[in-house]
Amino acid sequence: MQLRGYLAAVQDAELQDVEAAIRRFIRGEAKMANAQFCPSSAQLSIEVRERRLMRELRAKRGVLPGASSSPPQ
Repeated sequence: MQLRGYLAAVQDAELQDVEAAIRRFIRGEAKMANAQFCPSSAQLSIEVRERRLMRELRAKRGVLPGASSSPPQ
């Protein structure tokens, strides 16, 4: 059941944004209430959107892809 939620959360997303979001969850960099549990599909969707926005901002500023996947602190 959870897999269907994840698939629905990312169905319209770019692969690079999904991969970046998953990497952030694995590294513990994504915002989560409790890191002992898998993220919800909503949390994944939010993180994917944030990765897309960061990628688009970097593109507008002319920053090379992969320079930094973390938002500024």
